[in-house]
Amino acid sequence: MNNLCTDISYNSVIKYGEQLCGDKVELVEQGENSCVIVLADGLGSGVKANILATLTSKIISTMVANNLSLEDCVETVALTLPVCNVRKIAYSTFTIIRIANNKEAEIIQYDNPQVILLRDGKSIDYPKISEEIEGKTIFKSKIPLCENDVFIAMSDGAIYAGVGKTMNFGWQRDNIITFMEDMYQPDYTAKALCNILLDECSRLYDGQPGDDTTIGVIKIRKRAQVNVLFGPPEKPEDAPKMHSQFFSNEGKHIICGGTTSALAAEYLKKPLNTSLDYLDPEIPPTAYIEGVDLVTEGVITMSKVLEYAKAYLDSSELYSDWSFKKDGASRIARILFEEATDINFYVGRAVNPAHQNPGLPISFNIKMRIVEQLGECLKKMGKRVTISYF
Repeated sequence: MNNLCTDISYNSVIKYGEQLCGDKVELVEQGENSCVIVLADGLGSGVKANILATLTSKIISTMVANNLSLEDCVETVALTLPVCNVRKIAYSTFTIIRIANNKEAEIIQYDNPQVILLRDGKSIDYPKISEEIEGKTIFKSKIPLCENDVFIAMSDGAIYAGVGKTMNFGWQRDNIITFMEDMYQPDYTAKALCNILLDECSRLYDGQPGDDTTIGVIKIRKRAQVNVLFGPPEKPEDAPKMHSQFFSNEGKHIICGGTTSALAAEYLKKPLNTSLDYLDPEIPPTAYIEGVDLVTEGVITMSKVLEYAKAYLDSSELYSDWSFKKDGASRIARILFEEATDINFYVGRAVNPAHQNPGLPISFNIKMRIVEQLGECLKKMGKRVTISYF
């Protein structure tokens, strides 16, 4: 097994005047190192298109989840969804990208805009083999993976962006390639790249999309481990074991909590340097311990990180709140959401006497809930998460 992993993001804008999206994306995990993403585009828009796209993506993803070959999946869809008698086009088009063991990408495309592959930020051509299945021309590709490869799949709403508004003939695939090459930065996540392209499509549509538009991005990247220490152990005698496990792990180390950081500084035999500078009035200042990447306050800071995590999964509304700011919660959010692929939480069960004041809205149960909910959010982002309690 190599040290690569997949970073996946997808999002849509709905045709102006409609309430349902006629595109549908399904993601199927096949173990830790393999996955399949299906992007289906239903004919037309609204309810009918939504049903057709959902049916297509569900058929393919369900069959893949049951270990049927992609060829069988495509044949089943081809037989299930006939060609429209009036318009002589398929009821649903689709793109399938399968990442196998983080070593190879298998792509199957039917009538959607061709997948774009950026390697080191530049578009490259990749081999395609055409095959007729039930009268439908299917393009198949197999591509060995390299670190930082970016696969961009899209519905045809992307290449029609701007027709009759900001552009005469829409945004062609070559224009999209040029735009993404210009916007590419090596440290951009799949979510950032996805949102950059989708936002540009919305801008070209002048905020009133003429078609459902969906973007799916897969970025191949190295695994990056981050370790988070949150709270002192329930039994003081377990502190050396807890610290030994925490500091022996590779990757970045984040310590959250006043008592927690004091105990860690004592273990490392390093001074704990605190600050009174509030970079954000709602977030307590950070501190510094030599050999530790980030030291923050505990519950208040982590509550804010959890808020950012929930917003990250639902939309990009709070992105500007944490993407550039330098307070503790924003820095933790950037590390966990954008840098980390594997996250280890070391959580102490000790009850902080200060939190037993009935006038404070903090309790031991709240701390545990923060960790559990944050862990679930991070898993939904595609992170590997382990939580160890002491």
